[in-house]
Amino acid sequence: MSTPTQKLSDAGVSIWLDDLSRERLSSGNLDELIENRNVVGVTTNPTIFAQALSQGDAYDEQMKELSQAGADVEEAVFTVTTDDVRDACDVFATIYDATQGVDGRVSIEVDPRLAHKADDTVAMAQRLHESVGRENVMIKIPATEAGLEPIAATLAAGISVNVTLIFSLERYRAVINAFMVGLERALENGHDLSKIHSVASFFVSRVDAEVDKQLDSIGTDEALGLKGKAGLANARLAYQVYEEAFSTERWKRLEEAGAQPQRPLWASTGTKDPAYSDTMYVTGLVVQNTVNTMPEKTLEATADHAEITGDTVSGTYDQAEADINALEKVGVSYNDVVEKLETEGIQKFEDSWEELLDTVSSALRQ
Repeated sequence: MSTPTQKLSDAGVSIWLDDLSRERLSSGNLDELIENRNVVGVTTNPTIFAQALSQGDAYDEQMKELSQAGADVEEAVFTVTTDDVRDACDVFATIYDATQGVDGRVSIEVDPRLAHKADDTVAMAQRLHESVGRENVMIKIPATEAGLEPIAATLAAGISVNVTLIFSLERYRAVINAFMVGLERALENGHDLSKIHSVASFFVSRVDAEVDKQLDSIGTDEALGLKGKAGLANARLAYQVYEEAFSTERWKRLEEAGAQPQRPLWASTGTKDPAYSDTMYVTGLVVQNTVNTMPEKTLEATADHAEITGDTVSGTYDQAEADINALEKVGVSYNDVVEKLETEGIQKFEDSWEELLDTVSSALRQ
């Protein structure tokens, strides 16, 4: 019998695991998830690495070697994280080859403290790409306004990019434009467009967490009736934007030159409110040519009891727009919400980066 994760894959959703650790690599757990849970990629971020380094002893020996070699903390973080990503890339190499580079991808993020520094972001993206040294690595760049040019410049250099921290439809349109600008430049630079891939990471549960908080404080029946609707509505409207953007003449010219579309990636898909189904951001966003990157808890819940019934996005756009408009009517500003979430998202990653530096600093001293 077909499993829920197999049904999800059959519906055109690539399952990527939102987690990576050396323990997961060395124990064979990642191989098991590929085999039994249809996992075809991995995403990482500073929070994930900070947690991995603070648990167990998998990094102790390397930390000792780096300490003896006189490595500073920034150097040690760079070495440790790129080593893990390189090893994960090797695990996914066969999937990468089998899918012509669409899946089998492993993402690693630029230092989030560079989110508003364009030139430094491009330089670090290139350094990460060279250090990992694997074709199936993707460099994560936040979709801040200052991040748009680095996204284009990194793609123009022939490097695949995972654009992260997208919350608003307006910013998503700008991200797609940056993607196409990057490919147009890459073509001029003589790169093979079929080798350059990108995903646009649209965050879901964080939207509900913020909107629901505001709806609770408004407290009317009308407001409370809108809880749990914003995240899915926003993501579904993002898919409508994707469909429109990738049916233009501009895109067709790039496609004819070998380009692959920038797939929407549903991020932040772990349910934060226990009142909601633990698979709502999986079952509610089933549509072809997308990625759903799940924390392991969500992945296991999906495998255990998710009801995958086919496409749950196409044909929902009018209702999604009505849900977003209804929020404005009760006093929740969409623009204020997405702006706040972007600011907080960058801050959370910066805080995690500092935590990662502290963790590695302690390890180097032991």
